[in-house]
Amino acid sequence: MLAPSFQEEVARYHEAVPEITRGNTGPIKDLYSRLEDVTLANPFGGIAKGWAQVEARLDQAARQFQDGEMLGFDTITSYTARDTAYLVETEHFRARLDGAAAAEEFALRVTSIFRREEGYWKLVHRHADPAARPQSRRSLAQAAAS
Repeated sequence: MLAPSFQEEVARYHEAVPEITRGNTGPIKDLYSRLEDVTLANPFGGIAKGWAQVEARLDQAARQFQDGEMLGFDTITSYTARDTAYLVETEHFRARLDGAAAAEEFALRVTSIFRREEGYWKLVHRHADPAARPQSRRSLAQAAAS
């Protein structure tokens, strides 16, 4: 059996990401490398490094969301080299956050980096934050103060 192409792996990634907003981290975990240099910087802050921290942070993020619905991915750019690839995207979804009564719409700015390991593309870094739209200088100063 041939290893999946990068495009096939991106399709799996796009199926896996919305599962986080439904409380299911299994599909995204399946895509991650298990090497100790993996990282995750999610919208809840901080940077997890190493599989144990990344796995715990994925679980923590999934516990924040309920009833997620993916609205779409806007791929800004992607690049594939021999053993490394990346995506820059905006993810749009709707979900209830922290048990809220009503769902909210979210737009995340996301950079995802993949590495070929034993012939397969594995996710090695994901950075997602809510700054999908231009931010004012004031909002940057407020974020730095928190």
